Amino acid sequence: MRQITSLFAHKVAAIIEPGLNKAQFLEELGLDSDAPINPSVMISDTEYYTFLENISRTEQSGHTLSLRAGNAMCCDDYGAFGLAWKSAASLRGSLTRAERYSRVLTNVSTYSVELSEKGAFAHLHREGNRRLGLRLSNEATVASIYTICKEVSTYPVELLAVYFRHQAPEVTHDHEEFFGCPVHFNTDRDALLIAHESLQNPNKVGDPTIVKFFDKHLEDELANIKDDSVLVYKVKTYLSQALSEGIPTISDVAEKLAMSGRTLQRKLSDQGITYQSVVDDARRELSERLLTNSNHSLADIAFLTGFSEQSSFNRAFKRWAGQTPRSYRLAAKSK
Repeated sequence: MRQITSLFAHKVAAIIEPGLNKAQFLEELGLDSDAPINPSVMISDTEYYTFLENISRTEQSGHTLSLRAGNAMCCDDYGAFGLAWKSAASLRGSLTRAERYSRVLTNVSTYSVELSEKGAFAHLHREGNRRLGLRLSNEATVASIYTICKEVSTYPVELLAVYFRHQAPEVTHDHEEFFGCPVHFNTDRDALLIAHESLQNPNKVGDPTIVKFFDKHLEDELANIKDDSVLVYKVKTYLSQALSEGIPTISDVAEKLAMSGRTLQRKLSDQGITYQSVVDDARRELSERLLTNSNHSLADIAFLTGFSEQSSFNRAFKRWAGQTPRSYRLAAKSK
Protein backbone atom coordinates (compact mmCIF):
# COMPACT_ATOMS: atom_id res chain seq x y z
CA MET A 1 0.00 0.00 0.00
CA ARG A 2 1.27 3.47 -0.86
CA GLN A 3 1.27 5.74 2.17
CA ILE A 4 1.69 9.39 3.14
CA THR A 5 2.38 10.85 6.57
CA SER A 6 -0.76 11.98 8.40
CA LEU A 7 1.12 15.20 9.23
CA PHE A 8 0.05 16.56 5.84
CA ALA A 9 -3.63 15.92 6.56
CA HIS A 10 -3.40 17.73 9.90
CA LYS A 11 -1.66 20.71 8.29
CA VAL A 12 -4.33 20.93 5.59
CA ALA A 13 -7.14 20.68 8.14
CA ALA A 14 -5.60 23.54 10.13
CA ILE A 15 -5.87 25.99 7.23
CA ILE A 16 -9.34 25.23 5.87
CA GLU A 17 -11.89 28.03 5.71
CA PRO A 18 -13.57 29.08 8.99
CA GLY A 19 -16.92 27.42 9.55
CA LEU A 20 -15.93 24.08 8.07
CA ASN A 21 -15.68 21.09 10.39
CA LYS A 22 -12.02 20.09 10.27
CA ALA A 23 -12.58 17.33 12.85
CA GLN A 24 -15.05 15.65 10.53
CA PHE A 25 -12.64 15.71 7.60
CA LEU A 26 -9.91 14.15 9.75
CA GLU A 27 -12.24 11.54 11.22
CA GLU A 28 -12.96 10.31 7.71
CA LEU A 29 -9.26 9.45 7.57
CA GLY A 30 -9.40 7.75 10.96
CA LEU A 31 -7.50 10.62 12.62
CA ASP A 32 -8.32 12.37 15.89
CA SER A 33 -8.13 16.16 15.56
CA ASP A 34 -7.42 16.54 19.30
CA ALA A 35 -4.59 13.99 19.46
CA PRO A 36 -0.93 15.09 19.22
CA ILE A 37 0.34 15.09 15.64
CA ASN A 38 2.62 12.11 14.98
CA PRO A 39 4.32 12.20 11.55
CA SER A 40 5.04 8.46 11.79
CA VAL A 41 1.30 7.70 11.57
CA MET A 42 0.65 7.01 7.91
CA ILE A 43 -2.50 7.09 5.77
CA SER A 44 -3.14 5.66 2.32
CA ASP A 45 -2.50 7.94 -0.63
CA THR A 46 -5.97 7.36 -2.12
CA GLU A 47 -7.68 8.33 1.15
CA TYR A 48 -5.53 11.46 1.35
CA TYR A 49 -6.41 12.46 -2.21
CA THR A 50 -10.11 12.01 -1.44
CA PHE A 51 -9.64 14.13 1.68
CA LEU A 52 -8.15 16.97 -0.41
CA GLU A 53 -10.89 16.70 -3.00
CA ASN A 54 -13.66 16.89 -0.40
CA ILE A 55 -12.18 20.02 1.19
CA SER A 56 -11.46 21.82 -2.09
CA ARG A 57 -14.98 21.19 -3.34
CA THR A 58 -16.48 22.42 -0.07
CA GLU A 59 -14.45 25.61 0.25
CA GLN A 60 -15.33 28.77 -1.61
CA SER A 61 -11.61 29.31 -2.29
CA GLY A 62 -10.80 25.67 -2.93
CA HIS A 63 -8.52 26.54 -5.87
CA THR A 64 -5.97 27.97 -3.38
CA LEU A 65 -6.08 25.05 -0.94
CA SER A 66 -2.80 23.56 -2.19
CA LEU A 67 -0.99 26.90 -1.96
CA ARG A 68 -2.25 27.60 1.55
CA ALA A 69 -1.28 24.11 2.65
CA GLY A 70 2.22 24.45 1.21
CA ASN A 71 2.64 27.87 2.79
CA ALA A 72 1.73 26.48 6.22
CA MET A 73 4.66 24.06 6.34
CA CYS A 74 7.93 24.61 8.19
CA CYS A 75 11.04 22.50 8.73
CA ASP A 76 10.17 21.53 12.28
CA ASP A 77 6.96 19.90 11.03
CA TYR A 78 8.98 17.32 9.10
CA GLY A 79 10.92 15.67 11.92
CA ALA A 80 14.12 13.99 10.69
CA PHE A 81 13.51 15.21 7.15
CA GLY A 82 13.27 18.82 8.33
CA LEU A 83 16.34 18.49 10.51
CA ALA A 84 18.36 17.18 7.59
CA TRP A 85 17.00 19.96 5.37
CA LYS A 86 17.75 22.93 7.62
CA SER A 87 21.17 21.76 8.81
CA ALA A 88 22.61 21.57 5.27
CA ALA A 89 25.24 24.17 4.44
CA SER A 90 23.40 25.48 1.37
CA LEU A 91 20.06 25.22 -0.37
CA ARG A 92 21.54 22.80 -2.85
CA GLY A 93 22.57 20.62 0.08
CA SER A 94 19.02 20.75 1.41
CA LEU A 95 17.63 19.60 -1.94
CA THR A 96 20.21 16.83 -2.14
CA ARG A 97 19.15 15.58 1.27
CA ALA A 98 15.54 15.51 0.10
CA GLU A 99 16.58 12.86 -2.41
CA ARG A 100 17.82 10.68 0.46
CA TYR A 101 15.26 11.24 3.19
CA SER A 102 11.89 11.60 1.48
CA ARG A 103 10.93 8.05 2.36
CA VAL A 104 10.50 9.02 6.03
CA LEU A 105 7.45 11.02 4.90
CA THR A 106 6.02 8.90 2.11
CA ASN A 107 6.61 5.90 -0.11
CA VAL A 108 4.60 7.59 -2.84
CA SER A 109 7.04 10.34 -3.86
CA THR A 110 10.74 10.80 -4.56
CA TYR A 111 12.81 13.89 -5.31
CA SER A 112 15.75 14.65 -7.56
CA VAL A 113 17.91 17.61 -8.52
CA GLU A 114 18.79 18.25 -12.17
CA LEU A 115 21.29 20.94 -13.09
CA SER A 116 20.49 23.09 -16.10
CA GLU A 117 22.03 26.08 -17.83
CA LYS A 118 19.95 28.62 -15.90
CA GLY A 119 19.71 26.89 -12.55
CA ALA A 120 18.57 23.57 -11.16
CA PHE A 121 15.28 21.71 -11.33
CA ALA A 122 14.01 20.41 -8.00
CA HIS A 123 11.84 17.56 -9.24
CA LEU A 124 8.92 15.90 -7.49
CA HIS A 125 8.29 12.38 -8.81
CA ARG A 126 4.87 10.91 -8.07
CA GLU A 127 3.05 8.49 -10.32
CA GLY A 128 -0.67 7.85 -10.46
CA ASN A 129 -3.91 8.87 -12.07
CA ARG A 130 -4.01 12.67 -12.36
CA ARG A 131 -7.19 12.89 -10.30
CA LEU A 132 -7.93 16.18 -8.55
CA GLY A 133 -6.57 14.98 -5.19
CA LEU A 134 -3.21 13.98 -6.64
CA ARG A 135 -2.98 17.27 -8.51
CA LEU A 136 -3.69 19.21 -5.33
CA SER A 137 -1.19 17.10 -3.42
CA ASN A 138 1.51 17.75 -6.02
CA GLU A 139 0.86 21.47 -5.94
CA ALA A 140 0.96 21.50 -2.14
CA THR A 141 4.23 19.55 -2.10
CA VAL A 142 5.92 21.85 -4.61
CA ALA A 143 4.59 24.87 -2.69
CA SER A 144 5.92 23.46 0.59
CA ILE A 145 9.38 22.93 -0.94
CA TYR A 146 9.45 26.60 -1.88
CA THR A 147 8.22 27.57 1.60
CA ILE A 148 10.90 25.68 3.49
CA CYS A 149 13.55 26.85 1.00
CA LYS A 150 12.65 30.41 1.98
CA GLU A 151 12.66 29.45 5.65
CA VAL A 152 16.22 28.09 5.71
CA SER A 153 18.01 30.28 3.16
CA THR A 154 19.93 33.33 4.35
CA TYR A 155 18.89 35.27 1.25
CA PRO A 156 15.68 35.44 -0.83
CA VAL A 157 15.10 32.41 -3.03
CA GLU A 158 14.80 33.22 -6.73
CA LEU A 159 12.51 30.95 -8.70
CA LEU A 160 12.81 31.14 -12.47
CA ALA A 161 9.75 29.02 -13.22
CA VAL A 162 7.41 26.37 -11.79
CA TYR A 163 6.14 23.38 -13.77
CA PHE A 164 3.21 21.00 -13.29
CA ARG A 165 2.28 17.96 -15.34
CA HIS A 166 -1.46 18.38 -14.86
CA GLN A 167 -3.86 20.69 -16.65
CA ALA A 168 -4.21 24.26 -15.40
CA PRO A 169 -7.03 25.01 -12.95
CA GLU A 170 -9.65 27.55 -13.95
CA VAL A 171 -7.83 30.28 -12.00
CA THR A 172 -4.00 30.48 -12.09
CA HIS A 173 -3.08 34.01 -11.05
CA ASP A 174 -2.88 32.92 -7.39
CA HIS A 175 -0.21 30.39 -8.33
CA GLU A 176 1.95 32.97 -10.07
CA GLU A 177 1.50 35.40 -7.18
CA PHE A 178 2.52 32.72 -4.67
CA PHE A 179 5.65 31.57 -6.51
CA GLY A 180 6.56 35.00 -7.92
CA CYS A 181 7.43 33.59 -11.33
CA PRO A 182 5.79 32.04 -14.41
CA VAL A 183 3.86 28.83 -13.63
CA HIS A 184 3.50 26.35 -16.49
CA PHE A 185 0.88 23.59 -16.60
CA ASN A 186 0.48 20.52 -18.83
CA THR A 187 4.27 20.05 -18.99
CA ASP A 188 6.51 16.99 -18.70
CA ARG A 189 7.46 17.56 -15.05
CA ASP A 190 6.46 18.67 -11.55
CA ALA A 191 9.35 20.90 -10.54
CA LEU A 192 10.76 24.20 -9.35
CA LEU A 193 13.50 25.85 -11.43
CA ILE A 194 15.76 27.58 -8.90
CA ALA A 195 18.45 30.10 -9.88
CA HIS A 196 22.07 28.99 -9.40
CA GLU A 197 22.77 31.90 -7.05
CA SER A 198 20.00 30.84 -4.69
CA LEU A 199 21.27 27.26 -4.63
CA GLN A 200 24.69 28.38 -3.46
CA ASN A 201 23.44 30.77 -0.77
CA PRO A 202 24.26 29.61 2.78
CA ASN A 203 21.50 28.29 4.99
CA LYS A 204 20.78 29.79 8.39
CA VAL A 205 21.57 26.52 10.20
CA GLY A 206 18.68 26.77 12.59
CA ASP A 207 19.53 23.84 14.84
CA PRO A 208 21.28 24.99 18.06
CA THR A 209 23.05 21.65 18.58
CA ILE A 210 24.61 21.82 15.14
CA VAL A 211 25.57 25.45 15.66
CA LYS A 212 27.26 24.57 18.93
CA PHE A 213 29.06 21.60 17.46
CA PHE A 214 30.40 23.52 14.46
CA ASP A 215 31.65 26.48 16.43
CA LYS A 216 32.90 29.09 13.97
CA HIS A 217 35.54 30.56 16.23
CA LEU A 218 37.23 27.18 16.58
CA GLU A 219 37.09 26.70 12.82
CA ASP A 220 38.77 30.06 12.18
CA GLU A 221 41.59 29.34 14.60
CA LEU A 222 42.12 25.87 13.22
CA ALA A 223 42.31 27.18 9.65
CA ASN A 224 45.41 29.17 10.60
CA ILE A 225 47.31 26.14 11.83
CA LYS A 226 49.50 24.55 9.16
CA ASP A 227 50.93 21.67 11.16
CA ASP A 228 49.98 18.27 9.69
CA SER A 229 49.21 17.09 13.23
CA VAL A 230 45.82 18.78 12.96
CA LEU A 231 45.06 17.39 9.50
CA VAL A 232 42.90 14.59 10.87
CA TYR A 233 40.92 17.10 12.93
CA LYS A 234 40.34 19.23 9.84
CA VAL A 235 39.13 16.22 7.88
CA LYS A 236 36.81 15.16 10.71
CA THR A 237 35.37 18.65 11.02
CA TYR A 238 34.48 18.81 7.34
CA LEU A 239 33.11 15.27 7.40
CA SER A 240 30.86 16.05 10.38
CA GLN A 241 29.37 19.00 8.52
CA ALA A 242 28.78 17.00 5.34
CA LEU A 243 27.78 13.53 6.57
CA SER A 244 24.03 14.04 6.39
CA GLU A 245 24.36 14.59 2.63
CA GLY A 246 26.17 11.27 2.29
CA ILE A 247 29.79 10.32 2.89
CA PRO A 248 32.07 12.63 0.86
CA THR A 249 34.79 11.09 -1.27
CA ILE A 250 38.40 11.69 -0.31
CA SER A 251 38.65 13.97 -3.35
CA ASP A 252 35.76 16.09 -2.06
CA VAL A 253 37.45 16.53 1.30
CA ALA A 254 40.86 17.20 -0.27
CA GLU A 255 39.38 19.96 -2.43
CA LYS A 256 38.04 21.70 0.69
CA LEU A 257 41.55 21.50 2.18
CA ALA A 258 43.17 22.89 -1.00
CA MET A 259 45.06 19.73 -1.95
CA SER A 260 44.63 16.77 -4.24
CA GLY A 261 43.02 13.51 -3.18
CA ARG A 262 46.33 11.70 -3.67
CA THR A 263 48.13 14.21 -1.42
CA LEU A 264 45.54 13.84 1.34
CA GLN A 265 45.71 10.08 1.11
CA ARG A 266 49.52 10.20 1.39
CA LYS A 267 49.44 12.57 4.36
CA LEU A 268 47.00 10.32 6.20
CA SER A 269 49.04 7.25 5.31
CA ASP A 270 52.18 8.92 6.71
CA GLN A 271 50.33 9.08 10.04
CA GLY A 272 49.41 5.39 9.79
CA ILE A 273 45.70 5.91 9.21
CA THR A 274 43.24 5.49 6.35
CA TYR A 275 40.50 7.76 5.08
CA GLN A 276 37.86 5.17 6.00
CA SER A 277 39.07 5.08 9.60
CA VAL A 278 38.77 8.87 9.79
CA VAL A 279 35.23 8.64 8.40
CA ASP A 280 34.31 6.07 11.05
CA ASP A 281 35.83 8.21 13.80
CA ALA A 282 33.96 11.31 12.59
CA ARG A 283 30.65 9.43 12.55
CA ARG A 284 31.27 7.95 15.98
CA GLU A 285 32.31 11.23 17.60
CA LEU A 286 29.41 13.18 16.07
CA SER A 287 26.90 10.54 17.14
CA GLU A 288 28.30 10.47 20.68
CA ARG A 289 28.03 14.26 20.98
CA LEU A 290 24.49 14.31 19.64
CA LEU A 291 23.43 11.46 21.92
CA THR A 292 24.93 13.23 24.93
CA ASN A 293 24.15 16.89 24.22
CA SER A 294 20.87 16.85 22.32
CA ASN A 295 17.35 15.48 22.52
CA HIS A 296 17.22 14.43 18.87
CA SER A 297 15.66 11.06 18.23
CA LEU A 298 17.84 8.12 17.23
CA ALA A 299 16.39 8.36 13.72
CA ASP A 300 17.46 12.01 13.50
CA ILE A 301 20.96 11.19 14.69
CA ALA A 302 21.23 8.34 12.22
CA PHE A 303 20.46 10.74 9.37
CA LEU A 304 22.84 13.42 10.65
CA THR A 305 25.69 10.92 10.80
CA GLY A 306 25.17 9.68 7.27
CA PHE A 307 23.12 6.52 7.72
CA SER A 308 20.11 5.82 5.52
CA GLU A 309 18.46 3.59 8.13
CA GLN A 310 18.36 3.71 11.92
CA SER A 311 19.04 -0.04 12.05
CA SER A 312 22.37 0.47 10.21
CA PHE A 313 23.29 3.23 12.65
CA ASN A 314 22.44 1.00 15.63
CA ARG A 315 24.70 -1.78 14.35
CA ALA A 316 27.60 0.56 13.60
CA PHE A 317 27.36 2.33 16.95
CA LYS A 318 27.31 -0.95 18.85
CA ARG A 319 30.46 -1.95 16.98
CA TRP A 320 32.12 1.35 17.93
CA ALA A 321 31.00 1.71 21.54
CA GLY A 322 30.13 -1.84 22.58
CA GLN A 323 26.56 -0.79 23.41
CA THR A 324 23.45 0.45 21.67
CA PRO A 325 22.90 4.18 21.08
CA ARG A 326 19.96 4.12 23.50
CA SER A 327 22.09 2.55 26.27
CA TYR A 328 24.89 5.04 25.61
CA ARG A 329 22.47 7.97 25.89
CA LEU A 330 20.93 6.70 29.12
CA ALA A 331 24.38 6.20 30.66
CA ALA A 332 25.54 9.67 29.56
CA LYS A 333 22.43 11.37 30.93
CA SER A 334 22.81 9.63 34.29
CA LYS A 335 26.30 11.01 34.89
